[in-house]
Amino acid sequence: MKKLINDPNDVVVEALRGIEGAHPELRVDHDNKVIYRGDAPKKDKVGLISGGGSGHEPLHGGFVGFGMLDAACAGDVFTSPVPGQILAATKLVDGGAGILHIVKNYTGDVMNFEMAAEMAAAETGARVVSVVTDDDVAVQDSTWTAGRRGVGTTVLLEKIAGAAAEQGRDLDEVARIARKVNANGRSMGLALTSCTVPAVGRPTFDLGEDQMELGVGIHGEPGRERIPLAPAREIASLLLEPVLADLPFAKGDPVIAFVNGLGGTPLIELYVMFNEVQQVLSGHGVQIARSLVGSHITSLDMAGVSITLLRVDDELLSLWDAPVNTSALRWGA
Repeated sequence: MKKLINDPNDVVVEALRGIEGAHPELRVDHDNKVIYRGDAPKKDKVGLISGGGSGHEPLHGGFVGFGMLDAACAGDVFTSPVPGQILAATKLVDGGAGILHIVKNYTGDVMNFEMAAEMAAAETGARVVSVVTDDDVAVQDSTWTAGRRGVGTTVLLEKIAGAAAEQGRDLDEVARIARKVNANGRSMGLALTSCTVPAVGRPTFDLGEDQMELGVGIHGEPGRERIPLAPAREIASLLLEPVLADLPFAKGDPVIAFVNGLGGTPLIELYVMFNEVQQVLSGHGVQIARSLVGSHITSLDMAGVSITLLRVDDELLSLWDAPVNTSALRWGA
């Protein structure tokens, strides 16, 4: 295993020090491994908090800033943050208008965020609402979840709900927007290689040079099936057809099309994939209203791709287009 690390046990701690040094507009609570906005708490603004196991960067810390998250909790690699971390984040960004927890549907994340919300209500009286993302169409249940996994739609939800909060909307309205995004987003991923967790030092699973894992999870969880390696145009169809059928998306529907790299995929290959996505969607009459291409929710060094489609209307498009200024996503600000 070749990694740009020191001690595998110190990866998250040292990465947080690097984030703090590289982005002086942010703050880091090193005791609780929380990244938060330098201007937090913002009075009378709904605070948005997300988090999860590290190893999915830039999710979630890269999306802390104007127009997105107020704080992100960093668990150990592929390990949920604990309730104490989430409680600390809640206190750091509570401006009096309530807190929205954005939680990916993994058993540990859901349980720990629920506990933290109860602790916050008991200790500070803060009102906390949770929205769980569960957009992965690949499998219904896995060893990590009850129900569908939360994946690429999480990024789009954090941007759109973040814009609503930045506009001064109240907690119920921000939560409504978040639930609307989750209800209209669907995703599916594919791995070309495994990832390697630093503390383990070897690939999470074995995948032959002529194989790919269809429907893989962002921690390397098994997907629908292991199939022979195929060209990009076939991969686009394999990922998009289940996504299109699940909602279902209909002719004339406008969507945000998100082609995401899983950590080890060059950008040139992601654009090849986006070109194929355009062809498939055109064949179905689905209109790409906006696009996002890049590695935004990763699985360490895994080579692979996920595709997310979010069906949108004027309300969601307006919030998507609103200014955002974070270390990993920025426009119009």
